[in-house]
Amino acid sequence: MDPILERYQALEDKIKEYNPALDAQRLFRAFTYADNAHAGQLRKDGSPYITHPLAVAEIVAELELDTDSIIAALLHDCIEDTGATHEEIAKLFGATVADLVEGVTKLTRVQYTSKEEEQMENLRKMLMAMAKDIRVILIKICDRLHNMRTMEYQSARKQKEKALETMEIYAPIAHRLGIRGVKEELEDLALRYLDPVGYKEIEDTLELKKPEREAFIVEIKAKIAERLKEYGIEPHIEGRVKSIYGIYRKVYMMGKSFEELYDVYAVRVI
Repeated sequence: MDPILERYQALEDKIKEYNPALDAQRLFRAFTYADNAHAGQLRKDGSPYITHPLAVAEIVAELELDTDSIIAALLHDCIEDTGATHEEIAKLFGATVADLVEGVTKLTRVQYTSKEEEQMENLRKMLMAMAKDIRVILIKICDRLHNMRTMEYQSARKQKEKALETMEIYAPIAHRLGIRGVKEELEDLALRYLDPVGYKEIEDTLELKKPEREAFIVEIKAKIAERLKEYGIEPHIEGRVKSIYGIYRKVYMMGKSFEELYDVYAVRVI
């Protein structure tokens, strides 16, 4: 099977896990429409452009958003980068999808005269979008996350600019919306370009004992589960290691040594 079709099929399967009533035909029509609209366009790494909307739709599906949001994610660059129009998308996929795509496009199209104005204008536009439909901002955050994951193909200047914007605008809004995993990944990816030396130092320190750290989390989770079962409680337990940026803030901004950090591990019991 074609790798892009395989990836589409994986997306469809992922959505069906939390939405068994998915209209798969409508989703496939949207994928085909985006694929045709972006035909001949390439990403900076040389891959077909459709791989980007697919990746954004995958992140949206990980957040378990509705079908309109996922279709809008697949089409999110169509108005901006192809001949597609709001009217055509509305006719084919409904007014809601067209409005979501247009909302994301508006957030992408802003022109700025200075860095300060750029940050504030972005923030204002995002807040306006949130007031109208929160899904616009969620799709835009997913779009930024995939762009940050593939930022190594951009120029050094663009990397710094986008990393700063991500740290100052996208990560805080993700935090406000309660999508912690996305917020932490955005911060870590931004830090990689804003302070590559500091990032590498912490990454190396964490990698040094990764198997031991993972084993420690597993052991702690098992002990908590065992104890709670004595009281007839069947908990859902999550465990994680603090994000690289979370550690960076304490080490570099608070002047602590790595050995002084007592909250590198976190376990959540639900």
